Amino acid sequence: MSDSFLPAMEMKNVSKSFHFPSGEQYLVFDSINLTLRSGEIVALTGPSGSGKSTLLHIAGLLDTPSMGSIVLMGEDISTMNDRRKTLFRSKCIGFVYQFHFLINEMSALDNVMLPSLISGNSYSEAHDYAMLLLDKMKLFSKVNNMPSQLSGGEKQRVAVCRALVNKPKIILADEPTGSLDHETAEIVIHEIMSMARDVGLSAIIATHNRKHALNMDYSLELCNGRISEHNGI
Repeated sequence: MSDSFLPAMEMKNVSKSFHFPSGEQYLVFDSINLTLRSGEIVALTGPSGSGKSTLLHIAGLLDTPSMGSIVLMGEDISTMNDRRKTLFRSKCIGFVYQFHFLINEMSALDNVMLPSLISGNSYSEAHDYAMLLLDKMKLFSKVNNMPSQLSGGEKQRVAVCRALVNKPKIILADEPTGSLDHETAEIVIHEIMSMARDVGLSAIIATHNRKHALNMDYSLELCNGRISEHNGI
């Protein structure tokens, strides 16, 4: 089956719990079933502490479920060793966090190029695609600026470019506008969604913003350890 017809991600009966030295167990969520289809942009909502970040970390191979299975781009990750998971994550998944986590000693351009160079792309390939992304994000005039010379919104847009530079199939964004003022947040979320639509990415975007969620294909609400789908909020 062509990759274009495969779900980008499937979670099947995924549960996550933490065990404390006292012997107590904390169940974050239980028996989550989720299908992210190719090209979909989905909002992940729910109260603080409901497990949204944990769910995104599991989806992005940064954490492992306590139970259940995850299939990404048709591949069951339970069959992958750590090295293959790392390679798969770097090639197929892009992350955007609430805070930009840019390297302060590197320019905007170099921050975006870095994951591409680490993945083995040539300097010219990494440079050219990073420049293209930064231009699309309306940051062409800022490519040589250091993070200290960028506004909060500009830093986050650089972080989005960095997440896209390896041409991933899936974007996972954890409250990407949570640290921004309202006006800047509107610009950043619009750019994230526009970029995702332009290249046909699938995306899960955790957000507390009802307006942002309504502009996505649908919403998944995580609450009390369970997930439910909504076509509107």
